Amino acid sequence: MLLLISGLGILIAGAVVLADVNQFSHFVEGKVTAPPIVLIVTGLIIFLIASLGCFGAIKESPTLLLAYALLLAIIFIIELAVGIAASVFKSDLEMAIKNSLQDSIKRSNKDDMMAWDNIQRKLMCCGVDYPSDWRTMSANKTLPASCCHPEYIEESVGHCTESPALGKDKYFQEGCVGKLKQRIDKNAVILIGVGIGIAFIQILGIVLACYLASTIRHERNH
Repeated sequence: MLLLISGLGILIAGAVVLADVNQFSHFVEGKVTAPPIVLIVTGLIIFLIASLGCFGAIKESPTLLLAYALLLAIIFIIELAVGIAASVFKSDLEMAIKNSLQDSIKRSNKDDMMAWDNIQRKLMCCGVDYPSDWRTMSANKTLPASCCHPEYIEESVGHCTESPALGKDKYFQEGCVGKLKQRIDKNAVILIGVGIGIAFIQILGIVLACYLASTIRHERNH
């Protein structure tokens, strides 16, 4: 029963993280969205495997219980591999995000600007590293209104009211690369925490299933 609940929990955690990351999917590579997707699939599989374990325990079938333990062990190995891959990729994460943001700000097409407006408003940031990136990198050399603090946006002209260039009192001063990495790192902590908790439950499930299968066989042989 505990593994059934944990499978559901890991599925929900993966879905929550994926929904958060997808808000900024224009700038993040598939490798960033892969871990929560794997977690969702893993949670579903664990839920199904746990059902098999419950059925095997009810039927007192050593074969089903050992199959349950084996499947749990395979899932555990997959989780471990995904965790190692995510740790390796993490070292290149900031540079990958930075390159994506720089390419996007240089293009500054309609889709790019919609994505920038979304990330700058939600994360309260401006530019890649600094607001000045819009002056040096973008096609029209102009800071978008989404760089402004909400109370200073002049909708009719599409930028900050009476704002000098890069006015510190009116524009967000932090770059989006750092803010986006912080958001992804926060989600990574959630995934790692959930993953470690589930891993301990899986190990316990494997041990108990093998013990129960052995006990059932021993009783039947006597």
